[in-house]
This record gives sequence, structure tokens and C-alpha cells, in this order.
Amino acid sequence: MSEITLNLPDNLTFSELDLKMWIAAKLYEEGKLSSGQAALMVGVSKRVFIELLAKYKVSLFNYDLNEIEADLNNEF
Repeated sequence: MSEITLNLPDNLTFSELDLKMWIAAKLYEEGKLSSGQAALMVGVSKRVFIELLAKYKVSLFNYDLNEIEADLNNEF
């Protein structure tokens, strides 16, 4: 896994976990990471990552309106 260094302004008060989770949640939301990869990046279990997504306003289900309509039109 690669590492990066960020220089943040002193007035930002993020914990390391919050910052990692925020970045991982957004990458998950964009489809760049799976939930397992994102959990590994943060250093938590997949279950914990999934439970924390709501705090960062990210849905576990990444459907857009067209995908929802297509699913609704499919017969089971």
C-alpha cells in the first residue's frame, strides 16, 4: 500500500481516523475502492467501515436514479 503525506492547516482538527475514513468513504462512494479495500485503508474491519459510512454521509448502496429505475423495471 502506498503512503502519502498531507500538509493541513493548523486550524483543522481532524483525528487520523476521521481523515482516513473521510477519504476512504469518498473513494468508496466514487467506486474507486471496494468496501474491503476501504476498510483496509482505514485500518478497521469491513463491518465497522460499513457501519461508519452513514456518519460520512455515504450510502452503502451506490445507485444513481437510472440504476434504480432499471432495477425497478426488471422482473424477478
